[in-house]
Amino acid sequence: MTTPVGDTILIRGVDVPVQITTVRQGDLRFFVENPRVYSILRADGDEPSQEVIERKLLEMDHVKTLIQDIKRDGGLTDPVVVRAGSLEVLEGNSRLAAYRALARIDPLKWAAMKCKLLPEDIDEKLVFALLGQYHIKGKKDWAPFEQAGFLYRRSTVHNIDAAQLAQEIGLSKQKVQHLIDTYQFMLDHEETDTARWSYYDEYLKSRKIHKARLSHRDFDALIVEKVKSGEIPRAVDIRERLPVICSAPKVLKKFANRAYDFEEAHEHAVDAGADSTPYKKLSTFQKWLAKPEVATALGRTQGETRRKIEYALDKIARRAEVVRGKLTSKS
Repeated sequence: MTTPVGDTILIRGVDVPVQITTVRQGDLRFFVENPRVYSILRADGDEPSQEVIERKLLEMDHVKTLIQDIKRDGGLTDPVVVRAGSLEVLEGNSRLAAYRALARIDPLKWAAMKCKLLPEDIDEKLVFALLGQYHIKGKKDWAPFEQAGFLYRRSTVHNIDAAQLAQEIGLSKQKVQHLIDTYQFMLDHEETDTARWSYYDEYLKSRKIHKARLSHRDFDALIVEKVKSGEIPRAVDIRERLPVICSAPKVLKKFANRAYDFEEAHEHAVDAGADSTPYKKLSTFQKWLAKPEVATALGRTQGETRRKIEYALDKIARRAEVVRGKLTSKS
């Protein structure tokens, strides 16, 4: 360890003393409560070993990229943040894994890492606040599931409410609560695949889906089952197709009672007129075309561009008449 240089770091308005120094990377320890480590290794509730954490981190693409970046730069651009005493790397676990990989090739060159040492007795709440400053309010390199897991533990373990977290992190209270609720939803339904985060994120956002959840018992369990089985193949289907089903009461009832699968329910809901997507697209185009500034901009065009616009408008007008005729004949 080199001779430490004193400094401070501001966390939640508190100037925390730090020492800038180098530490043998072999003496450093991965932080098992780090949200990235937690999300990939703590699903079963067991604490992973240091060896398992290192192996899993080295399998991640961003760590493979880090290895090359650090090798090219000849060291760290930013020091890792370490708790004195335990020598846990609170911030920089991916960089520690990258250093370990490089040290296997050249142990002497990659023997020590530049560190910011925080006090051994630093308040745990300040540790998590620091992580929030780095990864939610700052560079935001955590995946949404990791951000949500961080906020969930701040809320449940440290008893920080959503309003205070929102102020601390720099997100809206509604966004913070949604992240916590989505994380809780996955826990409640034993959903351990973090890649499915976006499904449940979309599921809990929709007002139409929310009404269906209130009126049909076990609707949540049904959707989780269909997501896990692959019957609902994409998160975008939750966002775009499930609300269509929820907008057709008779179809929704049969879907909730398992008389229809997801595909059948969507087809029947569309046939029942529940899908407003075509109207929304048409309305968006109509509103855009009706803007005075659009007419002005189109009117200023010259030459070949103007001829192309006139041709396109003629085709739109003719096609609109054909479509209108078909709609009239069916009404």
